[in-house]
Amino acid sequence: MRALSITEDHQLELVDLPEPVTAPGEVLVDVVAAGVNRADLAQVAGMYPPPPDASELPGLEVSGHRRDTGEAVVALLAGGGYAEVVAVPEGQLLPVPEGMDLVDAAGVVEVCATVVSNLVLEAGLVEGETVLIHGGTGGIGTIAIQLARHLGARVLTTVGSDEAIATTRGLGADMAWNRHTTDLLEAVRETGGADVILDVVGGPTLADNVGMLHEHGRLVIIGTLGGASGELPIGLLMGKRGRVIGTTLRSRRTEAKREILEATQALAWPLLADGSLRIPIHARFPFERAAEAHAVLREGGHLGKVVLEVAQPSRVSSTSTVPSS
Repeated sequence: MRALSITEDHQLELVDLPEPVTAPGEVLVDVVAAGVNRADLAQVAGMYPPPPDASELPGLEVSGHRRDTGEAVVALLAGGGYAEVVAVPEGQLLPVPEGMDLVDAAGVVEVCATVVSNLVLEAGLVEGETVLIHGGTGGIGTIAIQLARHLGARVLTTVGSDEAIATTRGLGADMAWNRHTTDLLEAVRETGGADVILDVVGGPTLADNVGMLHEHGRLVIIGTLGGASGELPIGLLMGKRGRVIGTTLRSRRTEAKREILEATQALAWPLLADGSLRIPIHARFPFERAAEAHAVLREGGHLGKVVLEVAQPSRVSSTSTVPSS
């Protein structure tokens, strides 16, 4: 099979490898497309190694066909998605959402599972609460805005440009601010603060995030784009009886991932099927142009997801196209 491996100088290299061998409880999936995530960039850079016993290849989500049944599926992976074939625990598969293009579906499961696990299962966001979502135009941000709105929350978000404000408002955000030109602590406080904050930035925003929380607020940290350490105002956190929650999805055991995927399917899949939740696809790239796909995420400013078309042209849906990035 064709696969993308990581070289010693932290580049992606197209190689031929043997197909994976399934372990008990696993099935083979013939991959049509793979979603691109920031975790992939970190792994290529040598900063985010895969969990023990996971594939050394990058790639945390794919769409394709179960080899045993032919069913169109999406798969949540701990690694290995940048290949034509993956071995997946059966509990980490979901059917492709009804009516969704199979290539675009490659960008669905990681973001939806991340948002559901963190906003719903970890933070317990409920109707009438206020949520602040950092990075509203990214893959996670675009889905978090829409799902939080569906849950009946008041949605605040931060973006990287003035132009992106209107985009996130169109997705359902009640208020959005350019993080480069706004005093976010003051702006969020003026709007009344937040019950839940979903943070992909990490260390530099830690103190301000705690300052923006309501009493009994929950800060959920799912990324460290700005750094892995910061100062925590413990007295302020204690006074608010707040919680700081740090989570990752990749390293969870299959049983935990299965529970998250069941909740994700129950909440997000009907919304994807009826069009009330949409996954913006910024661009599709051929498999061999994965480095260009990574550059899009590295540079920022994209809307939604980037996907790689892994299958040979004859195996990919006739609707597949590669827009310019």
